[in-house]
Amino acid sequence: MQMSFLNDLFIGLNATEQEELQERLDLVEHKIKFMDKMPVACLDVNNNPSYFLSEEIAQAGGMIESDILSAVFIIYYQPGKTLTDLMREVPTVLDADWQAVQNNRIILLNDDVNRMKTAENAVSLVEDIAEMLHPGSFIFGHEGDKWIRFGA
Repeated sequence: MQMSFLNDLFIGLNATEQEELQERLDLVEHKIKFMDKMPVACLDVNNNPSYFLSEEIAQAGGMIESDILSAVFIIYYQPGKTLTDLMREVPTVLDADWQAVQNNRIILLNDDVNRMKTAENAVSLVEDIAEMLHPGSFIFGHEGDKWIRFGA
């Protein structure tokens, strides 16, 4: 499995920790292998494309879509913004013509910038994105806490 962006985070973990995190990633990878890649636009609150999460999205079965109209899912994420901030700011920037808006596939994500970027947090984020993009196939239990589906 290719996890280039995670390699550095795995350095310093003991074998048991590495194995446990790798098993979690393998579970996601195995399930998404048989699913279509979901076109995802990742935006900040000004609707500017953001590429912070490109690798995590790819690992979770998505692909970055730069054309908002073609995006099946839109993830709003901006460092420093809480879910409450996003809930307040995102409705004013949504466009009813977007496929993701029409299908209620808008997701607000607060990955808590102040949190350390650890292997555990990175794996957890991949799991969360997999759950966002493939609802029903994954349930990791962070919805409502770190991210929410936003109904316009």
